[in-house]
Amino acid sequence: MKNDQAKLLFFLGMLLAIAPADFTTPAVAKQPVQIEADVVYGHKDGLAMTLDVYRPASDANGAAILFMVSGGWYSHWAPPEQVQPLFQPYLDKGYTMMAIRHGSSPKYSIPEAVSDVRKAVRFVRKQAGRFHVDADRLGVMGMSAGGHLALMLGTTGDDGIAQAKDAIDHVPSRVAAVVALVPPTDLRVAVWEAPDSLPAYRNFPALNLPLKEAGENSPLVHVTEDDAPSLVIMGGKDDLVPAKHGIWIEEKFKENRVPHKLIVFPDAGHGLEGDKNRTTAIREAIEWFDQYLVPSP
Repeated sequence: MKNDQAKLLFFLGMLLAIAPADFTTPAVAKQPVQIEADVVYGHKDGLAMTLDVYRPASDANGAAILFMVSGGWYSHWAPPEQVQPLFQPYLDKGYTMMAIRHGSSPKYSIPEAVSDVRKAVRFVRKQAGRFHVDADRLGVMGMSAGGHLALMLGTTGDDGIAQAKDAIDHVPSRVAAVVALVPPTDLRVAVWEAPDSLPAYRNFPALNLPLKEAGENSPLVHVTEDDAPSLVIMGGKDDLVPAKHGIWIEEKFKENRVPHKLIVFPDAGHGLEGDKNRTTAIREAIEWFDQYLVPSP
């Protein structure tokens, strides 16, 4: 990533990869949507950290899905109306969607991004009444770096930190379900100083991270029996984040009896290319969230 335009193109490419096939045709939307843009969930270095809320105008099911806006740990703003079609399949099922932005690479590190999105979860839970959602029915989702952040939330959730100086940290950060698409699950093999680090990873300044911090920010390291149910989808031909990342965390989930599902599309790369793969990923994600976020009748 040599410049801001390249970073933005990469990020938008990650979004388009999991968008419906008719991404550019908002007219297909079944559910009218209310958008609340640029909600401030915290501040850093004198700047606001923001999220966008997409709420079904009717038939909302009371659950929320927080989408991690991150590709390569770059996080960019885009007009909410342009992003809405990405969320439309979930909105049509009654989910309130939230686009969560974090402090972006290269200025901010992966540990800081994890801290930011954790704060966003606490904020949404505290403000659940304002957003008309159930504080105990929050799911998280992301692709690539966004998937990594989603899994970090699912594996490191807490019940609040009573001794914290910042009142928002007293609020629990646990989530009820995770969907992670092509996520790196063990940064210890990805950071620049790792022996197995791929040359392509030099394009991501966020991965210039000490091995110790890489372990502290690897979902694989944090798996315990109280983790959120997690769906992981990988590409069998992914050269950037190989499918073994999904296999590694599947083994840990099994050991700790965490509800989980791993799907590997044999013919897909990092973008989960192919209309069939894309459609299947969306369907599986919705079914996963329906299972863990929507109460049985």
